[in-house]
Order: sequence, then C-alpha cells, then structure tokens
Amino acid sequence: MTQRNILITGGNGGLGQAIARSFLEEKPDNIIWLAIHTRRDRAEALKADHPERVRLIQLDVTLPESWKSAIKQMEDALEPVDVLVNNAGKHDDSLLATMPVESWQSIIDTNLNAVFHGCQAVLPGMISKRSGRIINIASLSALLAPQGQTNYAAAKAGVVALTQSLAKEVARIGITVNAVCPGYIETEALQGMDSEARKNACARIPMRRFGRPEEIAAAVRFLACPEASYITGSVLKIDGGIL
Repeated sequence: MTQRNILITGGNGGLGQAIARSFLEEKPDNIIWLAIHTRRDRAEALKADHPERVRLIQLDVTLPESWKSAIKQMEDALEPVDVLVNNAGKHDDSLLATMPVESWQSIIDTNLNAVFHGCQAVLPGMISKRSGRIINIASLSALLAPQGQTNYAAAKAGVVALTQSLAKEVARIGITVNAVCPGYIETEALQGMDSEARKNACARIPMRRFGRPEEIAAAVRFLACPEASYITGSVLKIDGGIL
C-alpha cells in the first residue's frame, strides 16, 4: 500500500479524532488532513503529536467554495485525495410542529448538503486516478428514526441514499462509496444526556453498553483499505444490536 492522502471532516470531534488515530496506526506514511471550522484544540494536539503526518485545514463543510479551496490546498501540497471521510455533523433536536425553519435548514446543510459538496469536490481527483474511497458517517437515526429528530433523521437518511446512488455512478472507475450508521457512541453527542436518559438508552441496546469511537474508526479504516475494494454502496450499522 502506498502513501495515502486522507481527509477527515469534523476533525476536532471525538469520532474524527478516533478515525484519524486509526489511520495513523494503519501505515507510517499516511498523511491525515483534519478539516476544522470553529473548534481546533484537539486537532492541534494531535498535530503536535504527529507533526509530519497530521495537517490542519480550514473548512466550512456547508460551503462549496470552502471545499474547493481546501481540496486545491491539498492537491497543491501533495496529490488528489485518496480517502474522504465525511464525518462532520450536528444535532438540533425538537418536535417538527415547533421546529424553527433555521433549525431544519442548518441540520440539512451540515449533515446532508455537506456530504454532497465534499463528494463533488474530491471526485475529479479520484476519477483522474481511477481510485478512491469515500466513507460517509450517517447514523442509526437514518434507519430507525426517533421522534424529535425529523431534521437529523431526514438528513442522515439522505446521506444513505446519496451513498448508494453515488456508489453505482463511480463503481466502474475504481471508487467505492460506503456509509456507516453508528448507534449510541461515547462522544460529545451524548454528553447532554442525563443519567436517567443514559440508563434508558443503554437498556435498549442488546449489548447493554454504548459503543466506543475506536469501534467506529476500525470499520471506517477497513472500508478504506485495499481489501475492501469489492464493497461499495453498503450501509454498515454499528449499534450493539438495536436494529
């Protein structure tokens, strides 16, 4: 396996950090680009630990112009992107009847439109090399939509459909596109849950525990590896058996 140019959005979050570390462990000359927008403390710490292999790049995933600028910087520095992990995302839960329009639009922009912009930005380089890996982080909410998440569930369901459609479009070019649907994972997304909510959520999981970011990262790394070259258009749920 030759050196790979790997871009991970949401690079400052717990899951983005775990994915980055997994790729760092995979091969000593992988170059990891952590896309950051507002927060950057953890991304900077990881870069300090691996100054030759981790690079930070400013990216607002909701803006196509920002994507074009970031991809140009990467290609000017090294080469086209080999692996894109669309990991950036956020929640803003509420019942649809009282959901502000801004909440709907913001969640769709960050969780779905951003994946479209990212895929479109990296595809020319991948097509030119006739190879590439795109892994989109969706959610169990895409498959088992809970109440209070009409915006988030719709966005993540859109990510699943986008993944499956795009996979068919680029399969003959040597590019694979897959989605991962995490369930309850111990990241900042669960920090707002009180003890009772955590207990109730855990009781719904057959394994009776929340997942670890490293368990999601391992699946992402596998989907990006050469041995996974015949896997495309797949949707992998990682949820401890809920669905």
